[in-house]
Amino acid sequence: MPALLNEFSLLHSSTSFPPNWNELQLSLTEQARLLGICPLAISPPVDMEGAAFQLQHPALSPIQAHFASPAGWLPNRHLSELLLQAGSGLMSVHGRASGRAQPLGVDYLSTLTAVMTLHGTLAAAVGQLRGGAFDQVQLSPLGCGLLSIGQYLAGATAPEDPEAFLPGSSDPHLRPPFRSADGITFELETLDSTPWRSFWTAVGIESELAGTAWKGFLLRYARAVSPLPAACLTALARLRYAKIQQLAAQSGVAVVPVRTDAQRREDPDYPQSRATPWQFEPFPPSHERYRDTASPSLLPLQGMRVIESCRRIQGPLAGHLLASLGAEVIRLEPPGGDPLRAMPPCAEGCSVRFDALNHLKSIHEVDIKSAHGRQLVYELARDADVFLHNWAPGKAHEMQLDAEHLRRVQPHLVYAYAGGWGRAPVNAPGTDFTVQAWSGVSAAIAGQSGIRGGSLFTVLDVLGGAIAALGVTAALLNRAVTGTGTYVESSLLGAADLLMHSNDKASRNILSGVYPTLSGLIAIDCQHPDQLQSLAMLLDIPATADTCQQTLAERLRKRPASEWETVLNELGIGACVVIEDLKQLAANTRISECLTRKTYFSVNAPWRFL
Repeated sequence: MPALLNEFSLLHSSTSFPPNWNELQLSLTEQARLLGICPLAISPPVDMEGAAFQLQHPALSPIQAHFASPAGWLPNRHLSELLLQAGSGLMSVHGRASGRAQPLGVDYLSTLTAVMTLHGTLAAAVGQLRGGAFDQVQLSPLGCGLLSIGQYLAGATAPEDPEAFLPGSSDPHLRPPFRSADGITFELETLDSTPWRSFWTAVGIESELAGTAWKGFLLRYARAVSPLPAACLTALARLRYAKIQQLAAQSGVAVVPVRTDAQRREDPDYPQSRATPWQFEPFPPSHERYRDTASPSLLPLQGMRVIESCRRIQGPLAGHLLASLGAEVIRLEPPGGDPLRAMPPCAEGCSVRFDALNHLKSIHEVDIKSAHGRQLVYELARDADVFLHNWAPGKAHEMQLDAEHLRRVQPHLVYAYAGGWGRAPVNAPGTDFTVQAWSGVSAAIAGQSGIRGGSLFTVLDVLGGAIAALGVTAALLNRAVTGTGTYVESSLLGAADLLMHSNDKASRNILSGVYPTLSGLIAIDCQHPDQLQSLAMLLDIPATADTCQQTLAERLRKRPASEWETVLNELGIGACVVIEDLKQLAANTRISECLTRKTYFSVNAPWRFL
């Protein structure tokens, strides 16, 4: 299948990317290539007025993209994966169930920031082709980091029963994944309590204890913790993996082993997934000519309509990002509304976590399984630009709401499916944690974090939602050029494969880590020998990473983290206070431009269009 945007090109600056964040540039270049965008070398040098790169197309005025940090926060020259994880609160959320505030161990925010940067840039191109004046995009990497933990920040700052989960607040040994008697580490998954109770009864766990375990199991998605009774893990540790698989199959519970990246690369579907996290299938040309008479003035997708029918995080986040770019997003919910609206903590009768992903949308309650409801969806789709869903495989066809049916109603539609497994033949629900396990992401995080499995932070739901939204906007850009609608498919597994491939290319720093101080934790990232030399001179320690660690830790305990951040950055050494309590983000006036105070603190869109 030909790449979607092969008439576009990207001109990189050699000087305007954050110099200590090579992973960001590598990931952005790779993602652009996967979309078909051709990279251009700068020869001879081009004056790009401080832009990191420039998107070009014969029908466009060049669109320049810039990276910007809040005034008074870390300057661009010090930004890196480690420091952004520290300063955005990501280490804190990951640390809830991993024992302490610590990095994920994969280049997560490099990948996410690259996705968001390309998304804003392609959206600007859509806006320009629709008659708007969008030729400058400014992207906040910190805003991307904050977006990744937005639902947790909402929970921590809710007016009613705010959540107070600090790093180490949950025992890292009493949580999924599980381990069998023959040493296999695995995840269990079910979306229903009945199979769960049946499985644990078969294992030998009493019903009441299985109910307690279910409550803890459900907390994974909302709170990044999953406290389980020790008896449950002990019972499985006495059984061989084959026996556990047998009992799970009889009960209707899925079992997914925690595999390595090397094992994932041996899968028959891997080459296709690795080739691109998106599947684009343009619709046949329509006899009806595509027209877009809107001329957006404030945001590039202003005047476009998105119909979203999604649950949980991945799909709703994709819809939220499209709304943040100006689209009118109509969210379809079942009669009575989405049950997740009631999940505490709440503000004004609505879950703050739910509101964080859905406050920019209008709500239509529709029974999409009924003939009447299906007709209402057709009527909405007739005037829509995008239809987005994350239903279980086969459901769209069953309800006659698949791409084939909806393009008959709207031949220029962008029909987007945000799935779990993509084309992989895995017989399990495609959720964040099962896909982490199967893809090698869980093993990579476990190896770096010193724990048994992956993160209980929703690593892939967030990244997968951002990738789904980028795919939609790429298809809208293609439509603006060619006039054709497109089927777009993305998946959590595709997001995982992209993340792990980005991790392959990561550069290894000379000295990088998180250290206790007199007050708080400090993340230090020395990427060049002169930075380590400056650190050694300041603290009177050996100038070799292998021999200085003990003395470094002793010296850092003499001053608080906030002082070390100032001193080290002034010397050209990347350093950032590690956010341990998410409430610190809300109180930090240096980053106030990234947040909005509602009844809770919500994260602003990371883009500005100039």
